[in-house]
Amino acid sequence: SMDSDRYSFKVEFDQYDKNKSYHGLDKLSLNNVIQDNTYMKDYLTYQMMNEFGASAPLCSFAYITVNGEDWGLYLAVEGVEDSFLQRNFGNDYGNLYKPDSMSFGGGRGNGKDFDIKDFTDNSDSDENSDSAEDKNNSGNMPGGFGQFVPPDMQGGMPQMPEEMEIHEDFDFSAMENGEFKMPDMGGGFGGGKGSDDVKLHYTDDNYDSYTNIFNSAKTDITDSDKDRLISSLKDLSEYTNLEKVVDIEKVTRYFVVHNFVCNDDSYTGSMIHNYYLYEENGKLSMLPWDYNLAYGTFQGGNATGQVNSPIDTPVSGDMSVRPMVGWIFSSDEYTEMYHEYFAEFLAEVDITAIIDNAYGLISEYVEKDPTKFCTYEEFEKGVEVLRTFCQLRSESVKGQLDGTIPSTSEGQNADNSALIDASSITLSDMGTMNMGGKGGFGDGMDKGNFGSRGQR
Repeated sequence: SMDSDRYSFKVEFDQYDKNKSYHGLDKLSLNNVIQDNTYMKDYLTYQMMNEFGASAPLCSFAYITVNGEDWGLYLAVEGVEDSFLQRNFGNDYGNLYKPDSMSFGGGRGNGKDFDIKDFTDNSDSDENSDSAEDKNNSGNMPGGFGQFVPPDMQGGMPQMPEEMEIHEDFDFSAMENGEFKMPDMGGGFGGGKGSDDVKLHYTDDNYDSYTNIFNSAKTDITDSDKDRLISSLKDLSEYTNLEKVVDIEKVTRYFVVHNFVCNDDSYTGSMIHNYYLYEENGKLSMLPWDYNLAYGTFQGGNATGQVNSPIDTPVSGDMSVRPMVGWIFSSDEYTEMYHEYFAEFLAEVDITAIIDNAYGLISEYVEKDPTKFCTYEEFEKGVEVLRTFCQLRSESVKGQLDGTIPSTSEGQNADNSALIDASSITLSDMGTMNMGGKGGFGDGMDKGNFGSRGQR
């Protein structure tokens, strides 16, 4: 039901005492797994990021009870804040930002959530939480979060977000090759002045041109910090001094996994959000966030199109104004390195094993989850489709790397004869924008009933 009270939660261990933590964690997001029949789209992505050497939040599954009442199976995710920065970058860490022009960033922390009700006329909201789980025995999350029970929730449920208006360019009739295509929002609804900043594209030296970055700082920043970041964005946008302003290896590893999972609700998609920007001494890197609409489920629709998503044109729109990914294709040397990392990822990360391990860990908890958004049968079907999607995606990427499948949109439009056939799967079985597997953009889009988000 759209009126479900299965909220997401954030637990701030250091809310009243900055010296307190839980096994080193200062914040834990508990995600209600909305729009994810598999329970593991975020989990799988974070696991792959961590295994492949890209900095990502720790995560695990958590079966929650509130005041002795079963609340259900959630995703427990490390908050991207001070303890995360210290763990990944040491005590002398730099600055953290969560660029967003959609008013979902909501202050220090993970911010307000996205409620698709704000597009139209439904209710239900969840407080930001990440998603990603843990292979339980892998030691990813300290303390073994298999049966994590949060403290009493005082003050009731999280505050519901205020409504917002649909962007004037939102065109429900925009379809391409059987898939719904959202216009480039320039960073979100309302877009307007300053929207280039969420693309990490240099405009000028004025602070006001980067309000969607600076107003979403998660660390304390000074004018000198702003000047340094703008200078780095200028070099990045001009593809100059890249070795000085980009953490080449970390960012490449990030985009290998990110581009594998086909997440259009992101920096490379139409909405241009759901990422963290880390800057230290002028060097920039990307940190992942919010993948519950990855694996082609943001738009739903044509599974073959998503499975064969071209790895060398991963952006919705003009890649030249998305310099944080565009630099990879600015020279043959960087593109070749990206391809080498992609081949390494496919060879070394056992995606099916991660899925199977998670399924074995959580299936009995999903079955008894009293508030889940899907049936147990829909969960099993979702996991089956996720496994197949990743196998077919791997096959397509291998073909794109060896040249048997075009790796650009232009090439695929010119010749689609070698594309991997994914017509046997339905993406919305994994859960889509329309809450769970019921509908979604690809299955008879219901413009008045999109569902709601529980992340960000």
